[in-house]
Amino acid sequence: MAKHGGFQGGMPGMNMNNIMKQYQRMQRKLEETQEELKKKEYFGQAGGGAVKITVSGEKRLTKVEIDKDALDPEEKDALEDMILAACNQAFQLMEEDSEKEMSKLTGGMGL
Repeated sequence: MAKHGGFQGGMPGMNMNNIMKQYQRMQRKLEETQEELKKKEYFGQAGGGAVKITVSGEKRLTKVEIDKDALDPEEKDALEDMILAACNQAFQLMEEDSEKEMSKLTGGMGL
């Protein structure tokens, strides 16, 4: 006669210790990857290189370079647009790289 009252099932070949070890390894790898991403730099440019922006993997703007020929007071609006475009490009590259690296670890699970 079958016993009742406790969970005796589970996934064949898997025990909680193995699952926890796998989880801990994955957690460590995620943390290592996040630290590596923080150290990276991403570059954006606009206006044929007249404006160059550098952002860190920590989502911080770290450097702005403006070619002296782009400093025409009559072209203030164009310069502002180039700065925005270069920033957005650099941040987009950073986000894409971060998503790609994390996806490698999570296998596309969306974690």
